[in-house]
Amino acid sequence: MKQLTILLSFLPFLASCQNHFNTKPKQPNLVFGLFEKAVNTDTLNITKEFVLGKFNYKSDSNFVKVESKYATKEIYLNNLVYKAFLKMSEAAEKDNIHFKILSGTRNFYEQKTIWERKWNLNSNLNPIDRAKKILEYSSMPSTSRHHWGTDMDLNSLNNSYFNSGKGLKTYQWLLEHAHSFGFYQAYTNKNNGRTGYNEEKWHWSFVPLASKYLEFYNSNIETEDISEFEGSQFAKNLHVIEDYVNGISNEVKEYKQHTP
Repeated sequence: MKQLTILLSFLPFLASCQNHFNTKPKQPNLVFGLFEKAVNTDTLNITKEFVLGKFNYKSDSNFVKVESKYATKEIYLNNLVYKAFLKMSEAAEKDNIHFKILSGTRNFYEQKTIWERKWNLNSNLNPIDRAKKILEYSSMPSTSRHHWGTDMDLNSLNNSYFNSGKGLKTYQWLLEHAHSFGFYQAYTNKNNGRTGYNEEKWHWSFVPLASKYLEFYNSNIETEDISEFEGSQFAKNLHVIEDYVNGISNEVKEYKQHTP
C-alpha cells in the first residue's frame, strides 16, 4: 500500500520563523502566510487510501507521537501540524492558556470502532435515524478530517466547557490567535447555513495542509468509496460528502482570503 510522502525540508524554515512565534502574535495573517508557504514548498503524494484513512500512521514517518505533557493518551499528528501546535502552545502559555490534546489522528479502523459502538448504542432507532444521530458529532469512517493528522480536539469535548471560566478564556484565545499558526475551528455554529456536524468548539484544524487533502478528496472520492462498516449504505442518501465532509466553516473554506 502506498503511503503519504511528505518531504519535511521546510522544517528549517519554520525554525527561522522563531521570532514570529516567541512573541504574542500581532500580525496573524503574516504568520499564517508563512505556514502556508512552508506547506507549498513540500511535495505531497496523496493517495485515496490516505484520505480514506486506510493506512497505519504509527509506522508512517510523516507522523509523530505527541509528548505526554500535551496529550491525554497516545496521540499522533502530522509532523508539520505538531510543529505548528507547539508554537501555538508556547505562545498560549505566555498568556496562561494551556492545551491538552484529547484526540488527534484516527485512521479508518479506529473511526469504525467509534462509529459501530454508537451504531449499536442507538439500536432503538431506525437505520437512517441512527446514522443521523451519530453524525451529529461523529464522522462515518473514511470521511473524518482526523484521518489526515491535521485536526485535533482540545481540552474538552463539551461545548459548555468553553462558555465560562477557564474554558471561555481558552476559546477566546483560540479565536483571536489560532489563525496565526494555521489553526481554524472546523465546525462553528450553523447560523450562516453551515451543514453537517453540530458545533464543536474543541475541534481545530491545520488548514494550510488539510485544505490540500480536502481538495484531493473532493476530486477523487465518491460515496461508493465509503464502505465496510455498519450503515455505510446510507452515505449517499445522507449526502455525507457534500454536507459533512464539506460542512466546514466559511473561514476554513475561504482561508486563502486571509493570507497576505
